[in-house]
Amino acid sequence: MHHRSMQRFLFSLATTCLLATSAASVLAAEPKAEASPLLFNGKTLEGWKITEFAGKGEVKVEKGELIFRAGEMLTGVTFTNPIPTMSYEISLEAMKLDGNDFFCGLTFPVDKSHATWVVGGWGGSVVGISNIDGQSAVENDTTRHLGFDKNKWYALRLRVTPGRIEAWIDKEKMVDLETQGRRIGMRIGEIELNVPLGLAAWQTSASIRNLKLTTIPSAK
Repeated sequence: MHHRSMQRFLFSLATTCLLATSAASVLAAEPKAEASPLLFNGKTLEGWKITEFAGKGEVKVEKGELIFRAGEMLTGVTFTNPIPTMSYEISLEAMKLDGNDFFCGLTFPVDKSHATWVVGGWGGSVVGISNIDGQSAVENDTTRHLGFDKNKWYALRLRVTPGRIEAWIDKEKMVDLETQGRRIGMRIGEIELNVPLGLAAWQTSASIRNLKLTTIPSAK
């Protein structure tokens, strides 16, 4: 009986080890985001330029934050260094300080095209991607409505991978768009000055911090 019990124990131990090894192999095979340096160093506009929007407001860096003061229309910055156009993720925190329109318009590349993720537009509540099939963020299938408080930080995350654009606000998924067969492009107007990567606010004062970009390796 002792010999048989030992055999059963050794068989059970071997099976457990095999299952653990298999699970570890599966986890190792999944693609993981690889961290890159901060896109914004919190001290200067290094790597960025103030976008020459007509009637733009003041742009300044203060206490680790990138601050936009409301202008006549758009106020923002454009990134000046090379960036990936696919398989990446951008994360940041944004706060509306004053105003009633979008406090974060994140313009980003999608392969050879570009689009803008609008957060708090069209009177303060619209969230969506401009443009999809020629339609802006207020009228396409990425359109969502959400209330935004002033002087509150919101965690934003945007992911671009082959065939898909995803976006989250405070861990809630707001955009899940299959891009195959869809026409991705910029809304016509001054916002195009934010290409290839930019941040802007419309007649609204805003603050941005903890702006990061990570690359996402393809699954093998």
